[in-house]
Amino acid sequence: ISPPPVPSSPPSFGGPVTLNVGGTLYSTTLETLTRFPDSMLGAMFRAGTPMPPNLNPQGGGHYFIDRDGKAFRHILNFLRLGRLDLPRGYGETALLRAEADFYQIRPLLDALRELEASRGTPAPTAALLHADVDVSPRQVHFSARRGPHHYELSSVQVDIFRANLFCTDSECLGAMRARFGVASGDRAEGGPHFRLEWAPRPAELPEVEYGRLGLQPLWTGGPGEPREVVGTPSFLEEVLRVALEHGFRLDSVFPDPEDLLNSRSLRFIRH
Repeated sequence: ISPPPVPSSPPSFGGPVTLNVGGTLYSTTLETLTRFPDSMLGAMFRAGTPMPPNLNPQGGGHYFIDRDGKAFRHILNFLRLGRLDLPRGYGETALLRAEADFYQIRPLLDALRELEASRGTPAPTAALLHADVDVSPRQVHFSARRGPHHYELSSVQVDIFRANLFCTDSECLGAMRARFGVASGDRAEGGPHFRLEWAPRPAELPEVEYGRLGLQPLWTGGPGEPREVVGTPSFLEEVLRVALEHGFRLDSVFPDPEDLLNSRSLRFIRH
């Protein structure tokens, strides 16, 4: 068991501060981070405020924040410039709004509302998103070739995952299908329901036997960076990303609210 981090002295004004936001490093100053004193960042780095344990410098003296690293670029630019300056065609305003709400930067939330109004983008309508995941172990028997004329009966456990998604927002449901590389109607039902079934191939199970059993993996990400979904945590992480991008808030976690990615059921709402 690693010892708890040793509290460090808070950073000083005028000097650089390095943040690790979801794995992405950013360097800035305390003046920038505290530009809006009523925000969460303003409270975290206010002079004289004790550093929370999770903000004590980690390896390399970085302050770690477990949020979306890509979106934080625009958060930081708003703190520096005092205005919203997004690239042309930026399509993740829902995610940026969720991050601005987390950091409680009210002027940024106001700027995002003005931007959406100027684009003629209607405010997100109320919606519900529910994701359930179940896993069933299955013992698979197969003949393994050990020599030219030597076959041996082997067995291995294969975990079969079944996920059911229900969403009243058709755009978000379409984004879910796209995230998991599933065309409409392929391994999915019509309406607000969306079901998936996959089984990661154990290393001991030959590919030919894996295919003969009708098993298939599940992939996510774009064509340039596909990632295999090997279990419940990686699946729910992708669901969470899509939900935040579409303005949903996490409402309930089952069975353990403290262990989100190892849960079996997540419920999101959007007012």
